[in-house]
Amino acid sequence: MDIQYKSNEEIELIRESSLLVSETLTTVAKHIKPGVTTQYLDSLAEEFIHSKNAIPGFKGYGGFPSSLCISINEEVVHGIPGKREVKDGDLVSIDCGVLINQYYGDSAFTFAVGEISPELQKLMRVTKECLNFAIDNAKVGKRLGDISHAVQEHAEKNGFSVVRDLVGHGIGKSLHEKPEVPNFGKRGSGVQLKEGLVIAIEPMINLGRKQIKQLADGWTIRTADRKPSAHYEHTVAVREDGGERMSTFENIEKAVEENENLYKPTLVNG
Repeated sequence: MDIQYKSNEEIELIRESSLLVSETLTTVAKHIKPGVTTQYLDSLAEEFIHSKNAIPGFKGYGGFPSSLCISINEEVVHGIPGKREVKDGDLVSIDCGVLINQYYGDSAFTFAVGEISPELQKLMRVTKECLNFAIDNAKVGKRLGDISHAVQEHAEKNGFSVVRDLVGHGIGKSLHEKPEVPNFGKRGSGVQLKEGLVIAIEPMINLGRKQIKQLADGWTIRTADRKPSAHYEHTVAVREDGGERMSTFENIEKAVEENENLYKPTLVNG
């Protein structure tokens, strides 16, 4: 299937879906603490999504059993919620999708529980910065490689590595549409960006090496060297002056500030 460019009306429907994802992640953020199970967080999200007359975008997708992907520490993405308890010092990456009014939204955020090392603080900060630089390049007339290069350049100059085997994606009536959006690439390469393109940009940045492994559950992806990974994602519309965020971290970050169990990057980084 070719790239599906969206009308302004369609973009507003994607915005509605994406903001609901952000609300869901905000709800979950209020309950992250040592001892809580990932299954409990997942059930909170599913209940909240249904309360808004929406459908969890991930549950049943390709057979995935849950509403959230919850990936801890060396798990990069696609972690399956279960009986595992969150512990002090954990990095907890939560990815969420919803379907409402026939359109999907998709966003992810990495939380840190309690005290974490300066290098993990830096990993979180740099991964989020990679996302912001990528969004700045989601501009009409630029090319897909400009987005990809922005992520790679910032991650690698800070001493981190970029996962090569997993990518961002177009989004709309399907959760995953063309084009693929890698987090590495050359400036000026790839598809030219046009108004109406909506993509999920999602840097997955590793503290150690870029190589990954899939676990026996068929879903969970972890780093090959078992060093931690961080993951942030926004659904973004390509515009004349750079990418327009359909999802938002604003209320998620407020929930982090108010949750005494979570590391507060804004207090450290200004």
